[in-house]
Amino acid sequence: MFVNMDPYQKHIRRWLILMFTLIVLIIAVGGLTRLTDSGLSITEWELFKGILPPLTSEKWNFYFNEYKEIPEFKSINYNMTLEEFKVIFYWEYIHRLIARLIGLFALIPLIIISLKYKKKLISDYKYLSIFLLICVQGTVGWYMVTSGLVNNTDVSHYRLALHLSIALIILSINFWFILETFKISSFKIKFNNYFLNIFLILIILQIILGAFLAGLDGGLIYNSWPDMNGSFIPNDINYSDLFFYSSLDDPSVIQFYHRLTAYLLFIFLIILNYNSFKAKTDFKAITILNFAIFIQIVLGVLTLITGVKITYASLHQLGSVFVLTSFLYIKYKNMIS
Repeated sequence: MFVNMDPYQKHIRRWLILMFTLIVLIIAVGGLTRLTDSGLSITEWELFKGILPPLTSEKWNFYFNEYKEIPEFKSINYNMTLEEFKVIFYWEYIHRLIARLIGLFALIPLIIISLKYKKKLISDYKYLSIFLLICVQGTVGWYMVTSGLVNNTDVSHYRLALHLSIALIILSINFWFILETFKISSFKIKFNNYFLNIFLILIILQIILGAFLAGLDGGLIYNSWPDMNGSFIPNDINYSDLFFYSSLDDPSVIQFYHRLTAYLLFIFLIILNYNSFKAKTDFKAITILNFAIFIQIVLGVLTLITGVKITYASLHQLGSVFVLTSFLYIKYKNMIS
């Protein structure tokens, strides 16, 4: 893969692939942390401490006692034992440990590369955007956690969606930079850029709605498909509720919007396939997106009808990464000349 490649580009590509892998990993672990309700188990930011897990009974009791002070323990987990606490603690600990590794790998390799290829890296300052966004993400992550430490038993679904959105922005930028290091041929016949932009917006909207749904535990209701317990629109809301901002706090409304956006995405996918077949353009990239969306639909339905079984729910979140990157690949091929 790296034969006859400029040494500087070779190091940059390796670094980008490493970062991409770590970001996918933390999205997976972050999803599992959410699904296991582990995100509030560590009640301090611990930016420069907490690298090692508790190694003594005294330290374990300290973290457990801190957890006992928050609403989640008092209202929901008041019967939790220390051994049960250790399980949720380790999920959050691993999540934060990977975040620290991402921060280090986002900067240290660039410093090393800059020392060796100073002139080239100066012109490629765009790579520093990854590190800067990771710093922002760390701050947003703690901002999200704080929403569940005082008055609520869970984190704000708005902040959860923001946290996931920034992670996917970092992933997308990283993936785009990876594509730039490869010699990828463009489509012989271009797709309508306006159409692709709307398609991308729908994908992003669907991911945000999925985060809202997760934050509101909205997958635990209306566990039937394609209907919502016999109706197209949830029977516990009024039709007018669909148009009020306050309804974004209603899990029934969010699940309806999540389903509706999925149907719209499927229609856009059919149109994309039709245009691709009609224009006889490169169908390989479209096939990858078809597969990604098909798998995502199956996982979404399985997640719903099983009452958000962790295995399916975690794979469904990772599926959003597959869909997003598959589409970005099409978008990239359509933009290059």
